[in-house]
Amino acid sequence: MLLNINVFASTSTIVMDVDSERILYQKNAFEKKLIASTTKIMTFVVAYEYAKDFLDVKIEVGDEILKSYGTSIYLSLHEEMSLKDLLYGLMLRSGNDAALVIANFVGGSEEGFVILMNKKAKALGMNNTVFNNPHGLDEVTKNYSTAYDMALLSIYASKIPFYQKVTGTKYYQVQTEKKYYSWTNRNQMIFSYPNFFTGKTGYTPSAGKTLVTTSKNNDLHLTIVSLNDPNHYESQRLLYDEMFKKYQRTLVLSKEEFQKEYPNFYIKNDLYYPLTLDEKNKIERKLLLNNEKDNNIVGEINIILNDKVVIKENVFQKEERKERKKNSFWDKIKEFFKSLIKTLHK
Repeated sequence: MLLNINVFASTSTIVMDVDSERILYQKNAFEKKLIASTTKIMTFVVAYEYAKDFLDVKIEVGDEILKSYGTSIYLSLHEEMSLKDLLYGLMLRSGNDAALVIANFVGGSEEGFVILMNKKAKALGMNNTVFNNPHGLDEVTKNYSTAYDMALLSIYASKIPFYQKVTGTKYYQVQTEKKYYSWTNRNQMIFSYPNFFTGKTGYTPSAGKTLVTTSKNNDLHLTIVSLNDPNHYESQRLLYDEMFKKYQRTLVLSKEEFQKEYPNFYIKNDLYYPLTLDEKNKIERKLLLNNEKDNNIVGEINIILNDKVVIKENVFQKEERKERKKNSFWDKIKEFFKSLIKTLHK
């Protein structure tokens, strides 16, 4: 039986499967909240996607850091640090100064970078999210999102290998022309939870403690978002343990099984979905065929759970093999005379 999660102090929480985006648990997951430094997940994503070819470029720290406060990696004016190292400082130490330097370099200005952040949010379907800065501080400008939207961002980011590498790093050292840095990841989940995969913490007095993580157990990959939870680490550890016990990544239809059932059609992927033991016997399938072909797609197979379609997969028509016509007697005679004429003209 699922533990009484509602006793947790979190204002807003969601547990979502990374592969299917199935919501396994939610509490006020669609209410807008301040998100503090979990903002930096989007900062990382935008910076990486726009400037991944410039990770080793040395960036000179400018006047933008003069308005930085709160958590910091303590950059000096005119110091030079690579974009790669700044991203490590951004995620491991939650450096607000690093966020401003990155934003200025990638977006041309903080305002320009924020435009890119909101553009990416819209592309990811984060419809209740507004970014006004790249760091998450909320005394002057504020960033609002929901647990659901942040789960979408977490899922997207967790599939970026460099994000996996950076947020999965416990310790990191940097040497610049001015000083030596030795950083320890501020996210305690990486030290206290063995299934931890990726994540970012956050805190401001107004937002409270925020935490966005992903964890893996066997083939099941989950993300949890906790907004305004004073016990965010303990809450997430308990939630992960319970969800990993309750759900399994289940093969609901294999390509081979589909092929046997419908010899003239095929699907390109094995279909998986997180299910409880009770739900495994409730899965239904429905094949829907179209009258018109579109790129050889002739319909879709729907996977249904409790009268709700949970997976839609394109169905393709098998190409018919055209048998080579056997040469008739007269065809053979024609071929013989053709070859004879060629021989005589040599």
